[in-house]
Amino acid sequence: MASSRPLPERAALGGRLIVSVQAPEGSPMRDPAVIAAMAEASLLQGAAGVRLESPEHIGAVRRRCPDALIVGLWKRTFPGSPVYITPGWEEIRAVWAAGADVVAIDATERPRPDGQELEALIVRASQELGAPLMADVDSVANGLRAATLGCQWVGTTLYGYTEATAAQPPPAWDLLGPLRRELPEAVALVCEGGIASKQEATRALACGADAVVVGTAITGVDLQVAAYVKAMAG
Repeated sequence: MASSRPLPERAALGGRLIVSVQAPEGSPMRDPAVIAAMAEASLLQGAAGVRLESPEHIGAVRRRCPDALIVGLWKRTFPGSPVYITPGWEEIRAVWAAGADVVAIDATERPRPDGQELEALIVRASQELGAPLMADVDSVANGLRAATLGCQWVGTTLYGYTEATAAQPPPAWDLLGPLRRELPEAVALVCEGGIASKQEATRALACGADAVVVGTAITGVDLQVAAYVKAMAG
């Protein structure tokens, strides 16, 4: 079920919204049918695409929404490595085979499982699969490096979530301007992480993002309800 559709040009993103449709382990929402329904609802209301976690969920959405733009990833943890967003070749191949149009990968400098190297993975994804990649990064330097290595999209997903940026809460306002100025013209810049309002999404576009990913603020039922309950309990 690997995607045969061409990746949209940067201009086609046109300042649009991508909805991250995910649910935590143990949640009743983490059901392929529920995920697919939320994805379809998002697309029907004008989202440019959806960001999905796991081959199972990607496949469910692809079957229900055959024309959807899907950014796919697979969160897996391994001993000795902090990298968990599509960390290796097995995960890249599975996400692509499930029907993703773009495969999101951790593109930080942190060590990957089994000594796998980012550059080799990008080359292999391109040569063996023809899979476009979204580089999830935490810094300007890592974003530019990922683009140089061949990633078609760069996202600020991991800003605030790596050891080097743990003291810097997202959104990654400081990254957007420098990245847009220095990235190649054809590489799309995606703001992801910490966007919690329409005003912040609009600000991200003004700062240089081509598209904005919003997850918890739209589809994070578990976290949103827990936050309300906690606040109201005083």
